[in-house]
Amino acid sequence: MNKMSGRTDANQSRIISALRAAGATVTVLSEVGSGCPDIIAGWRGHNYFFEIKNLTGRGNRLTEAQTKWIKGWAGQIAVVYNEQDALAVLYGSYE
Repeated sequence: MNKMSGRTDANQSRIISALRAAGATVTVLSEVGSGCPDIIAGWRGHNYFFEIKNLTGRGNRLTEAQTKWIKGWAGQIAVVYNEQDALAVLYGSYE
């Protein structure tokens, strides 16, 4: 693991709460490190990876490891900044 693994963004708990309130199950992956997304949510038979970023400050940019992981992943992943972004992914309206 790299030294950045395990660090969570301040908005992560709010996003997790919103996803759970919508009926999703959520597992926190922050401890995995190596660019792996912050959380995975299961909803209506589908899995959704979320990389959570802050809108301001240094936490709003993907790290080199995150960029590499995202580019190498053959499935879905969304970079989200708030609860509305995360719910839009579930509801299919996220761009």
